[in-house]
Amino acid sequence: MEPAPVINAQGQPVGADLPAPWQPRPWPPRDPLQGRCCRLEPLDADRHGAAPQAHLDWLRDMADKPDPQFFAIVDAAGCPVGVAAYMRIEPRHGVIEIGHLYFSPALQRTPAATEALSLLIRRAIDDLGYRRVEWKCDSHNAPSRRAAERLGFRFEGVFRQHMVIKGRNRDTAWFALTDGDWAVLRPAHERWLSADNFDAQGRQRTALSALTRAALAG
Repeated sequence: MEPAPVINAQGQPVGADLPAPWQPRPWPPRDPLQGRCCRLEPLDADRHGAAPQAHLDWLRDMADKPDPQFFAIVDAAGCPVGVAAYMRIEPRHGVIEIGHLYFSPALQRTPAATEALSLLIRRAIDDLGYRRVEWKCDSHNAPSRRAAERLGFRFEGVFRQHMVIKGRNRDTAWFALTDGDWAVLRPAHERWLSADNFDAQGRQRTALSALTRAALAG
C-alpha cells in the first residue's frame, strides 16, 4: 500500500519529504566489483571481447562512454563470460538502470550470473545511495521478466508502443527495486549466494525466488 500523501500549504497532495536533505548521488565509479563467484571489471573490448569483429567494434565504441557504463563479468578462473551495464544514470534523482545484459552459456543459470547482478544493485544502493534501480525488457521476453522478479524487482506496468525495433513494435515491461525494497531483499540475496546454500554438486538448496518473495511479503 502506498503511503498517504502529504498535504501542502495550498491544500494539494504531494509526496513525502525525504528523511534528509536530498543531494544528487555520485556518478558510478569505473572500479571493479569483487564477489565470491565472479568479478565485474570495467569493460575493455580488446581484453574481454571474444566476439565477432562487428560486435568488437561496437564494444570498443561503447566501452569508454559514461552512460551506458559497461562491465565485463569474469568468472573465478579469470575468463570473461558476460557483459552488464549501468545505463540511464540519473544522479539528480538517484535512479539507475541495469541493462545490456549478455550471459554466455558458461554463465547462464550459475550463481555467478546472479551474483553479478546483486553486486551492481549493492553498489548502486548501498555504496552510492541511489533510491531506485530499474530493469526494463521487451514485454514478450518471458525469461527476462522472470529474472527480474526472481531478483526481487517489482513489476510496474507496460509502456505500450514504447519503441520500434527492426520495424516491429516493442511494448516495454518496467520493473524497479527501491532502496526500501533492497533493505529487506539484501539478506535474501546474501543467504542465497552463501556457499552453504549449495550442495557438493553445486545445486541450490533454497531458490532465490522463494527467498525474495518471502522477504517482500514479510
